Amino acid sequence: MAFIEAHEVVKEYSGHRALDGLSLSVPQGCIYGLLGPNGAGKTTFIRILNQITRPDSGTIQIDGHPLTPSDIERIGYLPEERGLYKKMKVGEEAIYLARLKGLSAMDARHKLRYWFEKFDIMDWWDKKVEQLSKGMQQKVQFIVTVLHEPSLLIFDEPFSGFDPVNANLLKNEILELKKRGATVIFSTHNMASVEEVCDDITLINKSRAVLSGSVGDVRQRFKENKFRIRYTGDDTSLTQPDSPVSLADVRQNGIYHEATVMPSAAAANMTPNELIRNLLQHVELASFEEILPSMNDIFIKVVGPNAADETNK
Repeated sequence: MAFIEAHEVVKEYSGHRALDGLSLSVPQGCIYGLLGPNGAGKTTFIRILNQITRPDSGTIQIDGHPLTPSDIERIGYLPEERGLYKKMKVGEEAIYLARLKGLSAMDARHKLRYWFEKFDIMDWWDKKVEQLSKGMQQKVQFIVTVLHEPSLLIFDEPFSGFDPVNANLLKNEILELKKRGATVIFSTHNMASVEEVCDDITLINKSRAVLSGSVGDVRQRFKENKFRIRYTGDDTSLTQPDSPVSLADVRQNGIYHEATVMPSAAAANMTPNELIRNLLQHVELASFEEILPSMNDIFIKVVGPNAADETNK
């Protein structure tokens, strides 16, 4: 069942079409990667979901009904650009932001204490926000984003500014929120985190959706019939020009050779079973593993080589 259903969404700003007939479907209870280079239209779509702006045409449904102003209460949004009031005390501001989401002061204080202790920042309750590091401020914003237990969470580059330990802490919390039934939209340039947490993705480029599907299916779709093998024996015959298989990146690792193997151009339609049978005529296989392209490789292949810089931002 789709929790978010967007159909042919169009949005223009001063003659620039930020979204050009965008359609996508976000399953309920999943972590959904919204990917694309800077300027592709991701932030525009997020702003429409948060009703900061409206589409010029097209439709968006949430949980089976057209998006309405009251749905904003069901959404938690952590933007890429953080926005805490620097001069306020941390606890005071967290309570204020929680009350904006409909919590009473008593409920807000109770829930905030739980989260502050969980994130080990209780000692900062009476400090001013400006005294916190970027990562600490980000923890506070994450907490106030999830505090009212929204059914839809939108995280825009949530791991930006975090060291690996705290990034892992946040990742585990996002996975736990999914287990509790939340639907999560996850916008990032970090393709490694996409593979770790996302169930499904849509890749937006030049204002349109150019690739959608589950992470596993997308990686299968772009595989190149390459395999990683470990073996023993004489591989001389496998390196000859007329060999039906092609070895690359051959190296010695203890008693084993390791290499990447794929059918030669003349035998491009060879199946994995046929490839194994051919290899066994020459060497003793210790392992045979399919190589699937990374989401980073797929991103660059679909969007273009200039996207390499985008994935590192």
